[in-house]
Amino acid sequence: MSNLIPPHGGKGLTCCLLEGSALEAEKKKAKGLKTIDVSPRENGDLIMMGIGGFSPLTGFMTKADWKGVCEKFLLADGTFWPIPVTLSASKADADSIKTGDEIALRDPETKEIMATMKVTEKYEMTEKDKRFECEKVYMGEGTKTAEDFWKIAQKDHPGVQMVMEQKEFNLAGPVKVLSEGEFPVKYAGVYMRPAESRRIFDERGWKEIAALQLRNPMHRSHEYLCKIAVEVCDGVFIHSLVGNLKPGDIPADVRVKCIDALVKNYFVEKNVLQGGYPLDMRYAGPREALLHSTFRQNYGCSRMIIGRDHAGVGDFYGMFEAQTIFDKIPHPKEPGKALLCKPLMIDWTFYCFKCDGMASHRTCPHTKADRVILSGTALRKGLSENTPIPDHFGRDEVLVILKEYYAGLTEKVEVKLHGAATGK
Repeated sequence: MSNLIPPHGGKGLTCCLLEGSALEAEKKKAKGLKTIDVSPRENGDLIMMGIGGFSPLTGFMTKADWKGVCEKFLLADGTFWPIPVTLSASKADADSIKTGDEIALRDPETKEIMATMKVTEKYEMTEKDKRFECEKVYMGEGTKTAEDFWKIAQKDHPGVQMVMEQKEFNLAGPVKVLSEGEFPVKYAGVYMRPAESRRIFDERGWKEIAALQLRNPMHRSHEYLCKIAVEVCDGVFIHSLVGNLKPGDIPADVRVKCIDALVKNYFVEKNVLQGGYPLDMRYAGPREALLHSTFRQNYGCSRMIIGRDHAGVGDFYGMFEAQTIFDKIPHPKEPGKALLCKPLMIDWTFYCFKCDGMASHRTCPHTKADRVILSGTALRKGLSENTPIPDHFGRDEVLVILKEYYAGLTEKVEVKLHGAATGK
């Protein structure tokens, strides 16, 4: 009997990935179905539904689900869910599909059929609908009004750009997932399904596990957060995004090497597990913090480390808005429908010369002039521009790996600093 937190939704891990003879039969059937190409984000969502990472979801959302999630953080059946998981289609494709039809979903880059889907609903997504989703999901405390938000969002917010570029219709319905794409091979030993992480946690006798979300290489603040978590929990799950990022972000294979170097040299390895998951970043700040907590519950984690500007982009969100949002979400009373994975909220952390070590606003009485402000964005900017990295910013073993990566780049992307990266 497992002592771990149950998966979200009260139905256990709902895995849509087929195997064995059922997989072969569905692949054969898929060859005769109308094919719709999916975006990278939709592809990642499919894989997460396949492996149970998005439990209890078993398909793309209906309009009622979409609206309920945007407005109330709730699916139509009353289950907590923080961000829409939808499939877009062109008007031409939607017009050619009838309710009840089965379709094949294809990765346009690899040409691989990723899933089949029974279409139970199709609904139009007007520009007004898309703007509604953006304002509900992506607008944070960094802009005072919707007017202020739209002045910059379409130019500077990759999540908003993703939504506004979606096609004219959404298709809803259950899916049968046929592939995990490149992830099991490309990230062998790191990429894992929720059932695998749960098995490892059980084998180690862990009950309380904190997850660290990563899209940047680990710097000293990340290391410090993990060590705090290890002190108060049974173990920490360093869980890196291995899906798509925005231009200028550091690719997953480089980040995995950095984590390996840190864990090997600066952690008690038995108290740490490194893993990877296939989603694309949505850069939805507070909402994404909730999504990260939701699927980490499925991976077996009871706590989600939430520091400053979690999953943020630019200055769209308040520095600790991703923490305070946990106090504003609904908690359905029906068993399984509320979010159980709780935040482990940690203040702004930095290296302080006067404290002679890592500290936070809660523990350090000194001034900004005494501190090394640690930020993944600032680290990427320094490395991309070949400027000196301040002492105590990162471990030497990690910086060697990163400098080697940047030295090999032929094309560099400008990295813009924002408030969270500069300490303002």
